[in-house]
Amino acid sequence: MKFLQLIRYKNLLLLALMQLIFRFGYLELIKIPLSLFYWQYSLLVVATVLIAAGGYVINDIFDQETDAINKPEKVIIGHYITESKAYTIYASLTITGVACGFILANSVSHPNFAIIFVLIATVLYFYASTLKQMALLGNIVIAGLLAFSVIIIGIFDIFPNTFATNQQQMSVAFAILLDYAKFAFIINLVREIVKDIQDMEGDSMQEMKTLPITIGVLKTNRIAFGLLLLPTVYLFYYLNNYLFANNLYFGIIYILAFVIAPLILSLVKLWNAVEKSDYQFISTILKWIIFFGIVSVAVITLNIIHHAK
Repeated sequence: MKFLQLIRYKNLLLLALMQLIFRFGYLELIKIPLSLFYWQYSLLVVATVLIAAGGYVINDIFDQETDAINKPEKVIIGHYITESKAYTIYASLTITGVACGFILANSVSHPNFAIIFVLIATVLYFYASTLKQMALLGNIVIAGLLAFSVIIIGIFDIFPNTFATNQQQMSVAFAILLDYAKFAFIINLVREIVKDIQDMEGDSMQEMKTLPITIGVLKTNRIAFGLLLLPTVYLFYYLNNYLFANNLYFGIIYILAFVIAPLILSLVKLWNAVEKSDYQFISTILKWIIFFGIVSVAVITLNIIHHAK
């Protein structure tokens, strides 16, 4: 059980589920010629999950001292799993994930794509060891990696089968994936900033230069609020110009109830946040906003298909 907690199995399940939703709840439903067979897509999901799991482990290895202050009850390395064993787990997960990526890249006749998985693993290592200590840069990097877990679907499942005859159709499909990647990026960026506020005490004692330590909690809070306001406003625009305009009422109800309402709640809670528990609550809500936001691609696609009948 401690191993599962170490690799954040709940987050990994959500990551895998999101990638499966994009394949079976969107790409297959719109009937475009996809590049990957099911076993190949499984390799993509497994590679992504394993490398992400390795990222969680190496992050905990480097964060032992700060975690002992910020969340002592959740510290695993050094209490239940030795640091040496943690490094072995990290190496095993990362190497296996990269190997799956290598097999996948060669199976689609693009062996050069294997470098993508190596780069992701490398960035995760440098994030844990160095980048997360830098104001905003670490937040942008980790948010970008989540967004890339969406974009990578297009790279492997759309790009290899894109030709002059279907370029427009495939470009539209990829553009929608990109829109969801942008949404995941901005929400996760806010979540990472919120987590920095939450972990400020331990980070400060370790002389880290996170955003709240550098410019203060209030300014950081307002930056997070402003960033979170952007997708909230855009979603109202999207509802009016795309869903209302096409009478996609089920999609409208879903977006309002499961994405916009939690976003507004997060904005209110963020503006008034004072205690560490406030930021913990906001962080949890933002995680679920990302998930339900991703699920909306299946809801809207099915709504479009049903409406067209």
